[in-house]
Amino acid sequence: MDGFFLLSKVFWLLAAPSNALIFVAMIGLALLAVGLGRLGAGLISVAVIGQMVFGFSPLANYIVSPLEERFPPFVNDGRPVNGIILLGGAEVPDVALSRSIPALNDAGERIIAFSALARTYPGAKLVFTGATGALSQTAVEAQAVRYALEEVGIDPARVTFEARSRNTAENARFTRAMVQPEPGSRWLLVTSAFHMPRAIGCFRAAGFPVIAYPVDYRTIGRGGLSDPFTRAAQGQDLADLGTKEWIGLLAYYASGRIGDLFPSP
Repeated sequence: MDGFFLLSKVFWLLAAPSNALIFVAMIGLALLAVGLGRLGAGLISVAVIGQMVFGFSPLANYIVSPLEERFPPFVNDGRPVNGIILLGGAEVPDVALSRSIPALNDAGERIIAFSALARTYPGAKLVFTGATGALSQTAVEAQAVRYALEEVGIDPARVTFEARSRNTAENARFTRAMVQPEPGSRWLLVTSAFHMPRAIGCFRAAGFPVIAYPVDYRTIGRGGLSDPFTRAAQGQDLADLGTKEWIGLLAYYASGRIGDLFPSP
């Protein structure tokens, strides 16, 4: 198994804010149990306050918004599009494969946008790239997404599937090797807006220039960033999402997988 892939999974298990604060609380409880009351109580207080800040305050909006605003929405200028690439990540593979039904997560808008683009550009090549991001390697995105494509009226036979990649860098490298894009061709890249900077950076590093087609926005725009969350789980989930993406940008830049720390248009 690739060391970077394994390390990234283990690191994120520990570094996700919602997880990290629980680990801090557990350490605090352990310190209380061995008689280090002041230090233990302090760590528990940090964990509780942290969960409240990440859960209810608008902090998560400010973490995610710069990522989502980095690339503007795509504008159809009338020029032809040669290909459309859909990044995996919108599927719930275990459910889809075990029940033989479409199963999508919060990023399901990627599938909707991909199907709409396929109809807008009927002559464009269609590519799905993604295998699995799970350590178990048991669920295959490329198999699971077929159910969703059929549901939205896209014949899977029209789609070329890249089914080996486990992360965004591999998405880019393997897709380029598979489709061999011609110089000057125009390819759209469909993925979540918060993920677009890292995705574009990976495709540029792979020598495959693509045009951003951001979807699946999680914030309502700059005018509503200060709104708090009414459910702690909602804020914590968004904070985890944004934090993971910022850490991903830093790790990819440090490891040479992208050429710019924060890719821009």
